[in-house]
Amino acid sequence: MISRRTFLAGVGAMIATPLAARAQQAGRAVHVGLFHVGLDHEPPSLPTLREALKTLGYEDGKNMRLDWRNLPDEDAAREVAKEFVRQRVDVIVAFEDQTLRAAKAATSKIPVVFLHVSDPVATGMAKSLAHPGGNMTGFVTWPVMEAKQVELFKELVPPLRRLLVLIDPNDPVVHGEMADIRKAGSTLKVQLVEREAISQADVERAVRSITRRDVDGIFVPSPTLRVKFSSVLIRLASERRLPLHSHRKEWVEQGALFSYAPDLASIGPLAARYIDRILRGAKPGDLPVEQPTKFELVINLKTAKALGLTIPQSVLIRADQVIE
Repeated sequence: MISRRTFLAGVGAMIATPLAARAQQAGRAVHVGLFHVGLDHEPPSLPTLREALKTLGYEDGKNMRLDWRNLPDEDAAREVAKEFVRQRVDVIVAFEDQTLRAAKAATSKIPVVFLHVSDPVATGMAKSLAHPGGNMTGFVTWPVMEAKQVELFKELVPPLRRLLVLIDPNDPVVHGEMADIRKAGSTLKVQLVEREAISQADVERAVRSITRRDVDGIFVPSPTLRVKFSSVLIRLASERRLPLHSHRKEWVEQGALFSYAPDLASIGPLAARYIDRILRGAKPGDLPVEQPTKFELVINLKTAKALGLTIPQSVLIRADQVIE
């Protein structure tokens, strides 16, 4: 017969034992579920995250199982989040807003580390950046407001008068931005040609319905559209000979005109350290949500020349990288 005191002491020891230690005691590798929406690419932070975990002593296939899923949409992310919960993974890593929402809906117990999200406080994912509370913490990537990105677009392309703005009406992130984007357009005397799109067919129809006589550029504030259809948008912008704003430098390297954003690859090692701390016993809600301190302006001068655009020298000298 086990005494009540012995039983409670055992429970207390289990609660106090870090996740990694419990996994080792159980004779299994630590199980980390990672997921992302956007089939045409992987997030730049994924390989740096893997490498940093290895440096910290976690080897995939040995003492850690990294269960990576790249998914077509948020519906698929919800199903994978439920699967991770059923499998009782030790940590969930959510890349960008769609998977974060899926993780939030699936569990309030399993630790979640998120990367490249927009505003976790405004969307109810964290109580505050300093003290997120609950089972989630991570890294904000987009603290520069979309209205400021429109202003930068106008600086790069002074003749900008009409801007095609693609909006996913089901994206909760974009609704809070649109009032500021419209205000910026009015201040800059840039007419916003707003079009709604959810599917790839919607995106293609919206972009192909316009010409250079109709608009002078393409701006996509909806994270869901940017993540799911980035390569499609780059191709369509090239076909229509229109400058495209991007949310990451990798797309500028592929043909978008510019981006003003953090280096996403640099977030991977930071996330690895958070995962390690959680596996060693830290509570996600006690780890502050971090924001990037450095943003890079990347301009594709080759794209500009192909479109017949002249980027002002005053902007070029501020660029961190110019692709020629």
